[in-house]
Amino acid sequence: MSRIGKLPISIPEKVTISVSEDNTVTVKGPKGELTQKVDPSIVVNVEEDKIVLVYADGKTYAEATKQEHAYHGLYRALINNMVIGVSTGFKKELELVGVGYRVNEKPGNTLELILGFTHSIYMQLPADVIKFETKSERNKNPLIILESCDKQILGMVCAKIRSFRKPEPYKGKGVKFVGEVIRRKSGKSAGAK
Repeated sequence: MSRIGKLPISIPEKVTISVSEDNTVTVKGPKGELTQKVDPSIVVNVEEDKIVLVYADGKTYAEATKQEHAYHGLYRALINNMVIGVSTGFKKELELVGVGYRVNEKPGNTLELILGFTHSIYMQLPADVIKFETKSERNKNPLIILESCDKQILGMVCAKIRSFRKPEPYKGKGVKFVGEVIRRKSGKSAGAK
């Protein structure tokens, strides 16, 4: 069995899980509701306080194919992220490093990013999925704080914002995650003769 796939997922209080006939898992909790279609080669068993994923048709580890081994760990990880998301949620913080780099909230769940280009970048965020706030304090880099119950969408939105101005290795300017370490390069060595 997959080392990740065979681990049971504990179900917290106030979280309900249902599996439909077409193998779609629905997880509901205080932070929202998420669904995931599971491949027919994996069976999702919901017990009293935990979820266990097993191979279909009573297969053992030795009988399952390489693809089924991969699905076993994948769907366990996805369902675990759904359970964590609807119970506690996920949070990411982005930091804008650079002179004149700013971020503003606009109506309609829109971010205005000023990142040293000749124009501002406007990004519309999915209102029902992602909540965000911006912080701009004197003598500190502006922050974008994003929260969501869906880890996949949150990661994609953060990657998109970061892609507008990736951190460069010389001065470290750009959009980076809080706590991210950027490998720095030294510039040209002065007057090597």
